[in-house]
Amino acid sequence: MTAIPVITTERLRLRAPRVEDFEPYAAFYASDRSVYQSGPLDRIRAWRDFASCAGLWAIRGYGAWAIEDRETGDYLGEVGLYHPINYAEPELGWMVVPRAEGRGVAFEASLAARNWAWQARGLGPLISYIDHGNDRSIRLAERLGAVLDRTAPLPQGEDPCLAFRHPDFAAVRRQA
Repeated sequence: MTAIPVITTERLRLRAPRVEDFEPYAAFYASDRSVYQSGPLDRIRAWRDFASCAGLWAIRGYGAWAIEDRETGDYLGEVGLYHPINYAEPELGWMVVPRAEGRGVAFEASLAARNWAWQARGLGPLISYIDHGNDRSIRLAERLGAVLDRTAPLPQGEDPCLAFRHPDFAAVRRQA
């Protein structure tokens, strides 16, 4: 099994999911706020999703991190590389609990996860699948430099969505 790396940013720690993260995760997925994340979900379905995201590390060598506030230790959400069998390629995805919204948490965590994917696994340019109408995630993808890719294969067996293609690592390095 691949050890789940810990990534530290200015304000955040991306770390392995823990069982105690499930309660705030389940609360998010039980709410209407999860409508753009295939929710709302009951606890059983939320647990299956929570466990399968963590389990990707064993199967693919990458997966989801819990986002933790470095100062308080609070669980703020999840970010990671998702690649179920119905996705043609790995996706960079994110979700934050309501108290973390509007603070740049998803941006900071996604940037760190994307950089790890490029540098540690050579993955990319990554894609982010975003539901129509999820304006906050669309703006975040664009802020990360991703652009709408109408030619990208979409997830099979799911509702239609938008595919945002992230820049490749070399392009981002040239801009820095």
